[in-house]
Amino acid sequence: MGFYDYSVKDIDNNDISMKDFEGKVVLVVNTATGCGFTPQYKDLEDMYEKYHEKGLEIVDVPCNQFAGQTPGTDEEIHQFCTLKYNTQFPQMKKSDVNGENELPLFTYLKSQKGFEGFGKGVKAMAMSAMLKKIDKDYKNNPAIKWNFTKFLVDRSGNVVARFEPTQDMKDIDKAIEKLL
Repeated sequence: MGFYDYSVKDIDNNDISMKDFEGKVVLVVNTATGCGFTPQYKDLEDMYEKYHEKGLEIVDVPCNQFAGQTPGTDEEIHQFCTLKYNTQFPQMKKSDVNGENELPLFTYLKSQKGFEGFGKGVKAMAMSAMLKKIDKDYKNNPAIKWNFTKFLVDRSGNVVARFEPTQDMKDIDKAIEKLL
């Protein structure tokens, strides 16, 4: 199976097939409303406004698996994002991205691009230190480590990159621009 064979539910419980995004560049991201990385919603919206007409789609999947940082209902999450960050990209139903109830889409994405590290810098060191306390072997499994992990999919449905939440959003912008 490939990227286009998966679907997710939107906040109205409609199936959204990844096939609907065929021929487009897609950024799939697990998000949270109460996380230190939540301000990345602004960067995501800026990219969406900048590149949507050129073929960018963002699939926003809120997830409450990381320190309970997305406690609200789908409607509350949507209201928060649209009021605070003016998001226009589609938001999906709050879902798991790890574990026995994870969305099959995320099982696939992780199989295509595993964890490669948090990079350098203060945020990267802080994430590594925190995760060592939770899972001493975190570096050796493909699991999503935290909110705002992003997967970049090219126009042919290939998963070409995985960006951890500590990655500079400018790097993600550049990667998207190259694919458009």
